Amino acid sequence: MQIKTPDIGVEKATVAEILVKVGDTIAIDDSIVLLESDKASVEVPSTSVGVVKSIAVSEGDEVAEGAVLIEVEADAAQAETSESEPAQSEEKAQAESTQEHVSTEQPKAENTNAAATSSEIVEVKVPDIGVEKALVGEVLVKAGDEIAVDDSIVVVESDKATVEVPSTVAGTIENIVVKEGDSVKEGVVLITVKTTSVAQEKSSSTENKQTAPTASTATESPKAESKPVQSGSVEIAVPDLGVDKASVSEILVSVGDRVEKDQSLVVVESDKASVEVPSTVSGTIKAIHVSDNQEVKQGMPLVTIDGIADVQPSEVAKEKATNAPQAAETKTQPKTEKIAVEEPKAHVANTSDKLSKEQQAENAKVYAGPAVRKLARELGVLLAQVESSGPHDRVMKEDVFAYVKQRLTASQAAPQATVAQAASGLPALPDFSAFGGSEVATMTRLQQVSVPQLSLNNFIPQVTQFDLADITELEAWRGELKAKFKQDGISLTILAFIAKAVAFLLKEEPYFASHLADDQKSVVLRNEIHMGIAVATPDGLTVPVLRNPDQKSIKQIAIELGELSQKARDKKLSPKDLQGANFTITSLGSIGGTAFTPLVNWPQVAILGISPATMQPVWNGEGFDPKLMLPLSLSYDHRVINGADAARFTNKLTKLLADIRNILL
Repeated sequence: MQIKTPDIGVEKATVAEILVKVGDTIAIDDSIVLLESDKASVEVPSTSVGVVKSIAVSEGDEVAEGAVLIEVEADAAQAETSESEPAQSEEKAQAESTQEHVSTEQPKAENTNAAATSSEIVEVKVPDIGVEKALVGEVLVKAGDEIAVDDSIVVVESDKATVEVPSTVAGTIENIVVKEGDSVKEGVVLITVKTTSVAQEKSSSTENKQTAPTASTATESPKAESKPVQSGSVEIAVPDLGVDKASVSEILVSVGDRVEKDQSLVVVESDKASVEVPSTVSGTIKAIHVSDNQEVKQGMPLVTIDGIADVQPSEVAKEKATNAPQAAETKTQPKTEKIAVEEPKAHVANTSDKLSKEQQAENAKVYAGPAVRKLARELGVLLAQVESSGPHDRVMKEDVFAYVKQRLTASQAAPQATVAQAASGLPALPDFSAFGGSEVATMTRLQQVSVPQLSLNNFIPQVTQFDLADITELEAWRGELKAKFKQDGISLTILAFIAKAVAFLLKEEPYFASHLADDQKSVVLRNEIHMGIAVATPDGLTVPVLRNPDQKSIKQIAIELGELSQKARDKKLSPKDLQGANFTITSLGSIGGTAFTPLVNWPQVAILGISPATMQPVWNGEGFDPKLMLPLSLSYDHRVINGADAARFTNKLTKLLADIRNILL
């Protein structure tokens, strides 16, 4: 038997977690998967008893109502019962719907000369939320509010789900039937909505024959009109970034480009965020109002687009109700201009998030309702830091407000200069006004983020071991291979060979890829090798991670090094690309220099620096031979690694690089 996605009140949701595995025995109402959207977080229960035969989805998949989640092997009687119940329920619902439709429509058939504008009271009920009962956690609307289709009206909660229930109709709220704390289940009336529809007058005989179709059309007309309307020029402005000012780091479009709604237009950066600003409409770029590195703030125009804006169902319904005689003119130019002006404002309101994507992902792990998550995004609050007061450790709105109030009223530690002194351990800078003055140049965001990490090196007793490796034969072999690799689009650098040799050596010398434990009485030895490779970018140094180089060929390493370097320069590295390294290699390439002392990157205990190779005379016992010598600089944490161990490590590495065939032994 297949268990499918129920109606969770949204069009699509993401599989956040799979709670069962193949072979598990499950009962009815056992949770099988956790689905998440921007409106709901729902544990989907099983509708059958049996053994999990297969799982049809993976974490991260997008699913809609009716999508198969798992397949359960159940006995024949159970399968027959479970299949018959939905059919009976559907037939019953259809019968009730038909009966209700007839009783509602009958009076209209008698009123053959009804006015062009008519209204109807519609009940909005609790949909199937995957549990038998739930509590009304929050009522999001009030009587008299104008709502559109899919506008959230209430939040219902259970120990398995927190769901924002959307409206199925557009109109004016007549009555709120439930209140916070009420226990509800599927089919319970939540609110009543007065919907307004427009129908053309017809002769008595014609209207009597077509009463049902006309009523149906009138009810659905708001949806039919909620199509895109040509909007003319739309100006896209800088949204609320959570900071006073930011700079344009990249412009992603050009004049004349065709863009879709939600397509990124520019990248703006501050010391708190790097944000891609999306388009609120589809259309053609008419003008670009900013340039690279320009300083911008909220509300400043970015681009102008000749585009198409969406008209919300509620707007169409309202327009038709108040202007029925002129319904044919709803697509005129004045209406279009109104939409073009209002659309960007709506987008700015929706993009006032003060958290990065990574921080929002962390917030998603905390048990809280969608309304609370939205509030946290707007206020820039990390929910993991908020003390929860709700049932099952659920974070409530009041908890978020209390946290913000506590942060705002907490005594400030010191002025900015004092903070800088505490962070660096150095006194504040003197006043240079008497010596010709000065000006402040802001560091890049990457440099600013690196300062705290680099400052940790002050606590590491670091020593650097220097050595020279003869890579004459290795470089000759690389020269032979380079042309073939280039034909395949692969750049074969000496770094690929060094990474392979170091990875091999780290298997023999695991302490160089370890970490000093927090108690400083033991060492944490890692089971895998993940190697940080320092890459210089225009914004500063970044260190993406090469995964398991000991398990890869020279060719695979060369390919991945090229990909990581390109992603670093294009600012496309994900947080995962930068995490988990237990050893680092940094190379000066062909820049110059003879040696340097690289800083150990905490929590690692060693880093290898590579300087440019040079031809040097090497004594062979009888005379001098010209050899290509590669300077090695191994910095290490002396608390974990002794000097003799470091000397032995670099000596072994020089032998591996002198004849890389030793790796095969």
